[in-house]
Amino acid sequence: MSHNKYHLPKGTSAEGPYDLLVTPESAGWGYSGLGIVTLKPGEAHTLSTGESEFLVLPLADGCTVAVDGQSFELEGRTGVFASVTDFAYVPRGSEAVISSASGGRFALPSARTERGGLPARYGRKEDVPVELRGAGACSRQVNNYCLPGTFDAEQLLVCEVLTPGGNWSSYPPHKHDEARPGMESELKEIYYFEVSGGEDGFGYQRVYGTPDRPIDVLAEVRSGDAVLIPHGWHGPSIAAPGYDLYYLNVMAGPGQERAWLICDDPAHGWVRSTWETQDVDDRLPFGEN
Repeated sequence: MSHNKYHLPKGTSAEGPYDLLVTPESAGWGYSGLGIVTLKPGEAHTLSTGESEFLVLPLADGCTVAVDGQSFELEGRTGVFASVTDFAYVPRGSEAVISSASGGRFALPSARTERGGLPARYGRKEDVPVELRGAGACSRQVNNYCLPGTFDAEQLLVCEVLTPGGNWSSYPPHKHDEARPGMESELKEIYYFEVSGGEDGFGYQRVYGTPDRPIDVLAEVRSGDAVLIPHGWHGPSIAAPGYDLYYLNVMAGPGQERAWLICDDPAHGWVRSTWETQDVDDRLPFGEN
């Protein structure tokens, strides 16, 4: 088991009502954040957004989000491998009350922003673009909740990646740690993991640096773990055979243009060309077979 400071095993970053709490300050980068909260039936959680914008993204079951005089009923889902979910956007400088009659588990991805002005609003699951990316053993599913062109936010970028057991995702390894117009954007990223198979399920996450900015992570990840990526090449994310791997990606950075621009590790980028002659894994998409 990794003890790298960038790997946060389940429970090691719990605080108050949160199963996991990563703030821009605790991460040491000042941009993206993530909370995971579990509510018992009838419980409520008050979210004060302060200088950040948030999503309320159900991981298991549904909830009601009351914010700025509105109330959003989120149907949610039975689990992360079952389907995409509806969600709510909560702007900077707001207070939201998240309540659940049935109880459930909810992700609260966030991004620090100096702007404001976007209203609280509801995101329909029917409008979430579901992308099948890669092919062969690199096949994975990407649920694009809050990316440029899919859902408006000030700085926040959020997607989910679901990888069938035995496959590799976040591959070829890529990075987004420099501001290079039209080529690469600077984004600080959080990976939050869930794995099928209960406590026995596991996968692996790799992060490695460039010569001038070293970082070295090879973490065995299980449900409830997180990995922080301040810079460097990240990938692969490896799903062990027999165990499907889910991760939530939360990104934000200092750039005023909200963009997700990445570059592949040139040593491995050629792998993309091999997908042209392979089929997409027939276990995808999840929840529809």
